[in-house]
Amino acid sequence: MIDTGGIRKGITLDLNGHLVKVIDFSHNKQGRGTAQMRMTLRDLRTGSTTQQTFMAGSKFNPVRLERQHVQYLYQDGGHYHFMDTETFEQFALDETTVAEAAPYLKENDVIDLLTYNGEPIDIELPTSVTLTVAQTDPGFKGDTATGGNKPATMESGLVVNVPLFISEGDQVKVDTRSGEYIERVG
Repeated sequence: MIDTGGIRKGITLDLNGHLVKVIDFSHNKQGRGTAQMRMTLRDLRTGSTTQQTFMAGSKFNPVRLERQHVQYLYQDGGHYHFMDTETFEQFALDETTVAEAAPYLKENDVIDLLTYNGEPIDIELPTSVTLTVAQTDPGFKGDTATGGNKPATMESGLVVNVPLFISEGDQVKVDTRSGEYIERVG
């Protein structure tokens, strides 16, 4: 059991029989009343996101998830196909499980699949991925590394603000937690 002081982003909890992932949380202390914690939670089975408020000191059941390495193969309609890198078993996950990770996936990438009692629950990306710029406006003479930003569409469809010197075909490193440009690769 953990209490409100042990809550962190990304932790998985068993809340009334539902597996939920903490997306965000904040502590609120108002006047003479007791402190409260407001949490944004995503149900890992349905994909729905809710906000709930708990009293300070509330207890929660943490969930232990098993981790296995899988390789992303391809997308087919609303399903994303993966292969276990140890057993070579192939399986598909639906869009609700992949959720916000989809724009960062490239074919043949190896990621972590989180399972609970053998049931795929969530995927975990590395903190950064390398993507190729598919479309962006050209830079102009005089553009510098500190000059400003422009939108660029990556090969996966993700739009990232990049420096003006980045052009189509460049590979850039993108932070998967914030969706921000980190650096040009190569």
